[in-house]
Amino acid sequence: MKKVRKLRKITVLFFLIMFVIGTDTFLISPLIPTLQSMFSVPTEMAGWMIGAYTLGSAVFALIAGPLSDGWDRKKVLLSGLTCFAVSTCLCGFAVDFWTMILFRFLAGVSAAFTAPQVWAAIPTLFPPAKISKVLGIAYAGLAVSQALGVPIGSILAANRWSLPFWVIGTFSLLLAVLAFFAVPSMKPHNQQGGKWSIFTRYVPLLTSGIARGTFLAYFFVHVGCSAAFAFLGKWMTDRFALSVDEAGYVIIFLGLGNLLGSLCSPYVIKALRPFQTMTAGMIIVIAAYITLPHVSEVNMVKGATFFIFAILGILFPLMVGLLNSINPTIRGTISSLATSTMNAATTIGAWTAGMLYAVFNGYSAVGIFTGICLACSLLVFLASGVLSTPTDEAKDHD
Repeated sequence: MKKVRKLRKITVLFFLIMFVIGTDTFLISPLIPTLQSMFSVPTEMAGWMIGAYTLGSAVFALIAGPLSDGWDRKKVLLSGLTCFAVSTCLCGFAVDFWTMILFRFLAGVSAAFTAPQVWAAIPTLFPPAKISKVLGIAYAGLAVSQALGVPIGSILAANRWSLPFWVIGTFSLLLAVLAFFAVPSMKPHNQQGGKWSIFTRYVPLLTSGIARGTFLAYFFVHVGCSAAFAFLGKWMTDRFALSVDEAGYVIIFLGLGNLLGSLCSPYVIKALRPFQTMTAGMIIVIAAYITLPHVSEVNMVKGATFFIFAILGILFPLMVGLLNSINPTIRGTISSLATSTMNAATTIGAWTAGMLYAVFNGYSAVGIFTGICLACSLLVFLASGVLSTPTDEAKDHD
């Protein structure tokens, strides 16, 4: 019973860690007009206050994963979370554009060391029967941040623009203290230190056909979903003449659907099995994204986005579980490479969506592009063999 209570505390802690990391990603969005005016930067440069965070996370995730596989994951988690808290707080003290860029970049670097430890720790600390459920709960932390990140930033910034950074930073520091007491040490199987191990840890992934296929499929799904998400707000504003606030309220439905799906994910996967869940879910989402641009009412858009992201909320924890099942001994490397893959795909998807929206004067081309990307993802998932390979999580008790 004592062990069960401890695992429950760790589950809640992992949910909250992913929540603060996700919230920090979306936090600056409602602040951009204020910061742009305050720092006197043009619109085309203002976006880098978001991009600096993503860049830091994408680049350093490739280093953080292999390093963490050779260290005690608890120490990496604590160090990353503490640095994340400090760098986020420092954003609230930025005096100009470039100091804000620096602090946002450092926050992204810290997140690159923190988030992968959560994904890699779950199969290590929890029994096989609980892994998919806890993965879903941790992913729900990201889903909740997606739904509430922008409103939280707006509400906290009402009195002072720096307040959101201080609140999230302070809360993250509190989580680091709780993690110190709640999370046990997670030492690696061996102590293969040295700089060479950073690169050699990627060799099993590069030489595995299943690994290459799974990561390529993961890349395709994020390119498509990022393209659709990037210009959803603009499309709603253009088609339905919504204000920025009204478009934001629609995004909340998206996050709520994602939350519901992530919480239901382990039960759906157990009932349908991974192969059927992935196949049926992707086909439904492909059809929904192609149809979405032709929806004629705002309430129908709310329902459609809720439905789409509920399905995606079921699928993404499954994808994370499939990635982690590839090689239990280098889960930190896998989780970090997944983070870099996601960020690279997000950049490509948003850039492509912008071109398609401008050239074809609308969201229909974006919806078709998303559908094609998701179809490619499904085909690669099926061809890779990862869905037919038993995920022997029981082997992982490092």
